Amino acid sequence: MEGVLMATQNALSAKQIAAQLYTVREFTKTETDIAETMKKVRQLGYETVQCSALGPIEPAALKNIVDGEGLSIIATHTSYEQMRDEPQSVIDEHQLWGCKHAAIGGLPGEYRTAEGYARFAREASEVAARLAEGGLTFSYHNHSFELERYNGRTGLEILYAESDPNYFKSELDTYWIQHGGGDPAAWIRQLKGRADIIHLKDMAMQGSTQRFAEVGEGNLNWEAILDACIYAEVEWYIIEQDTCYERDPFDSLGISLRNLKEMGFS
Repeated sequence: MEGVLMATQNALSAKQIAAQLYTVREFTKTETDIAETMKKVRQLGYETVQCSALGPIEPAALKNIVDGEGLSIIATHTSYEQMRDEPQSVIDEHQLWGCKHAAIGGLPGEYRTAEGYARFAREASEVAARLAEGGLTFSYHNHSFELERYNGRTGLEILYAESDPNYFKSELDTYWIQHGGGDPAAWIRQLKGRADIIHLKDMAMQGSTQRFAEVGEGNLNWEAILDACIYAEVEWYIIEQDTCYERDPFDSLGISLRNLKEMGFS
């Protein structure tokens, strides 16, 4: 990791690293679970989290838990339907938490055609503009299916070309871009001005099978990715691992955090 460290030294702060709670979703099913998980995440060294896949909990109760552990919520995954149909409730919750980044976890199935991508881009831009009135940003989290091509353009290219760059932002996922045959660093650079938040996860191989891996434990080009993030002025680096296999997911969060710090986050 020496090359990564040299490339990023003094450019990145560990305070910019957040834990995506989807990683530990098996431990956030009840309010008691959530409280215990927040404590563990803080003990790992995280100061900020992205809330996703939480069980039933009142917004005020969630705020009390994170405040009590000295954590901050810097982003969420919120359903597109709630954003579209109940934007004020989304604004109210995020303002309560002091959180400005609301993201959706993926494209609803009915939009997964060439025309659908363009239609969603236009519709979601209007939703995002309403959220912006309350001080929130709207970000889109990709998987790999968006890299399917339609008449020469990928679905992801259509999304960003047909949406309003003032409101429709990205939550680029490094693993899924690589999984779809894309170049994570190139995509990050292309999305400068729209890349406030990013999902960092690595990819390893087991035989001929691609597997999720802790950041720095797989084969992604982290020097290029982090240089691109600096160029794009990424605000929050969110660690997520969809599957941790035989490893405790809290251990996975800890390994990724430690490796990122070794790459130059100080």
